[in-house]
Amino acid sequence: MVTRHRAYASLFICLLTAASCHAQQPPAPSASSNRITLDVVVTEKSGRPVTGLEQNDFLLFDNKTPQPITSFRALSHGQEPVEVILVVDTMNASYHAVAYERTEIDKFMHTESSHLAYPTSLAVVTDTGTQITNGFTTDGNQVTAALDKYTVGLRTIRRGTGVYGADERFTLSLTALEALVQREAARPGRKIILWVSPGWPLLSGPHIELSSKQQQQIFANVVGLSTELRKARITLYSVDPVGAGENLMHANYYKTFIKGVEKPSQVNAGNLGLQVIATQTGGLALDSSNDIAALLARCYTDANSYYEISFEPPPADPNEYHSLQLQVQKPELFARTREGYYAQPATQPGSVAAQ
Repeated sequence: MVTRHRAYASLFICLLTAASCHAQQPPAPSASSNRITLDVVVTEKSGRPVTGLEQNDFLLFDNKTPQPITSFRALSHGQEPVEVILVVDTMNASYHAVAYERTEIDKFMHTESSHLAYPTSLAVVTDTGTQITNGFTTDGNQVTAALDKYTVGLRTIRRGTGVYGADERFTLSLTALEALVQREAARPGRKIILWVSPGWPLLSGPHIELSSKQQQQIFANVVGLSTELRKARITLYSVDPVGAGENLMHANYYKTFIKGVEKPSQVNAGNLGLQVIATQTGGLALDSSNDIAALLARCYTDANSYYEISFEPPPADPNEYHSLQLQVQKPELFARTREGYYAQPATQPGSVAAQ
């Protein structure tokens, strides 16, 4: 059994390396320093967004050390470009789940007279690749029409089922996410990716053994993808269509991997899980509870009012992990943003790689 799992881990790393090597090469940023910009949503305990806050209402901590906020903006709908990419994952969901997703998406797209709050693009993930609509639209009818054109059905992984099927689904899913991040990196403003899926296999457990070399590779991919998402200003949301019908232990297993990893010896493949990445970007891992349309509406609402906060990160070694904490100095208010970042080499103002 151990031999089998070692062989499986080896195959997983081969596929992951081939699919994700570009994750170690973050897109060239456009600013002139290593300044980090955070998109922050503040809510009441009920989840209702809070507006009207000022810079002195926030305290920012980097590795538990207070950091001065260098820029602050309170933003509302229409002040800054915000784009949404809606991802329908047909590879990791059953045929019946996908059919239900389509019904719920259609329902959401036809609320508010089919007018979407933000320009939206559709991506459909299958085992043969990712199909993405050209351009963005605020017409919900166009989104549903595009979805109807795609062949959405049962996934047909060609290398079999069992652990190898899970392994390939993991790799193809991660490849699809990275492709979307690369595509959006050059576009201005904030982006929100809404990934409708129960998540891809976490490929982690007590019988999965990884060598030091394999852990180094996974860590490089964790660092690379985290950095790409941050620099592209992408917030990821995971909407689980299975919902309450899923085994709770299985549904919550991803929480084991949410804490940011500081070194290769700490990593597991689960650190690259969909819900894990979503939570770390400041998004949400949502259980549909049979109402995908309502959760999609909630995700769109997150962009109606938010705060853009920037700071200059302290000196650090390359790829050193820094946890972030943002506190609101008012009772019963909660700030949600990126949970951390990996330090990148210092750059000179005006250089191609400046951030």
